[in-house]
Amino acid sequence: IRRQQEVHVVLGNEACDLDSAVSALALAYFLAQTSPAPGATFVPVLNIPRADFALRTETNSLLRAQGLCSASLIFRDEIDLGALHRAGLLSLTLVDHHILPRADAALEEAVVEIIDHRPLERDRAAGCQVTVAPVGSCATLVTERIAQGPPGVLDRLTAALLHGTILLDCINLSPAAGKVTPRDVACVDLLEAKFPELPPRDDVFEALQAAKFDVSGLTTEQMLRKDLKVVSGDGDLVLAISGIYMNLEAFLRRPNLLQDLEAFCQAQGYSGLVAMTISYSQQKEPTRQLAVYSQQENLRSTVCQALEEATTPSLHLQPLPSPWPCLAAYAQGNSLASRKKVLPILRAAL
Repeated sequence: IRRQQEVHVVLGNEACDLDSAVSALALAYFLAQTSPAPGATFVPVLNIPRADFALRTETNSLLRAQGLCSASLIFRDEIDLGALHRAGLLSLTLVDHHILPRADAALEEAVVEIIDHRPLERDRAAGCQVTVAPVGSCATLVTERIAQGPPGVLDRLTAALLHGTILLDCINLSPAAGKVTPRDVACVDLLEAKFPELPPRDDVFEALQAAKFDVSGLTTEQMLRKDLKVVSGDGDLVLAISGIYMNLEAFLRRPNLLQDLEAFCQAQGYSGLVAMTISYSQQKEPTRQLAVYSQQENLRSTVCQALEEATTPSLHLQPLPSPWPCLAAYAQGNSLASRKKVLPILRAAL
């Protein structure tokens, strides 16, 4: 700010999963190599505090495997985006999301580009470049963008990061998981053709999947924060949506779970929480279950009704036994309806 230097930040979403982190790193690197903007600094920002990075086990695994240490990363608590914006020095590219949370509403006018694989929920200003497509991984759209750029910019390190991310997001390109699209497959093929020394797909996927689902050393609070998204409603209503990497029965059996859920919501100011669990069969077919927790009966019933009656998509929910009246549990018959597809339902309900 003292030097009046423009800063172009590439920012992933608040869950900061592997797709979000790698999309920010790869696109910022590409922009830094190719942008005509004189004097601008391109900065990928991982949208979590540095202290939370240890919970992103799959991201740590891939970056370590590629020789990248966390000391070279910049986290959200290490850069003052608001101050940069107030100084008129901030440009913002959003990857793997396109709606800033309420706390970041003032930064909306700094957004110059969006790359996301969710349906667009709001129109953007005319000057904002928007790339939105229903692919399995945002890293696919970033790969396409880099591939359209000058030859030679895509290096092996960036390719390895993008390759691993698409494979993990698209469940090793398995059609049974319902996430992969032809564009995802085409990008993996492209990366492997350019860099034939990349490790075999199965090896990459199995290592990342094992790291992602390794929650053995985490407390319940850490599990809830590991893959967290938040939606806001009218007034003070804030709902947390946590991805949980074990089956729901095992999660509900965790010691002191109810106290931990209440403490988590109170500490963060959440009105309630939706835990969306996922596990995979040997055939890479997903099993999804979800739980709706809130001490506010009205909110809990509103959220449950919205999920039960949803049609775009229908979740085909079947009630499961719950140990507590403040928590509703369900088996999710539509196993292809990921959190990405459930978030708009919850947003509309609030």
